[in-house]
Amino acid sequence: MFLSASPVPQTGARHSTFESLRLGRNSVTHGFTPVGRANHYMSSLKADSIVKVDRFEIARCSSMYKITDHPFLIRFISLTIIDEVITCALEINFQSRLDCSRISK
Repeated sequence: MFLSASPVPQTGARHSTFESLRLGRNSVTHGFTPVGRANHYMSSLKADSIVKVDRFEIARCSSMYKITDHPFLIRFISLTIIDEVITCALEINFQSRLDCSRISK
C-alpha cells in the first residue's frame, strides 16, 4: 500500500476522487456510511463489482474501527457518488495471501 505523491489528506478533508488516496495493488481500505444514507447507496453497492467513488471525506482510522491495516478510511457524505466500473470482478483471496506470508518468513 502507498499514498500518492500528492499531500497526505488531512482528517475530515474533502476529496473529489478516490485517486487522491492511491492504494497499492490488492490493498483494501474501508468506508463508513451514515445510517440515514445507507439505503441511498445500497443499489450502488453490489457483490463482485468494482466501483468508482467520488466526493467523499478521508479520515484517520481509529483503532476501535480498524478492519484492515490501512491507516485511513473513507466516509460517504451526502455528496458522495458511486458509479459501477466492473461487474463480476474476481474475488481477492486474502487468506491465501496470509498463508503465503507466513511461509516466506
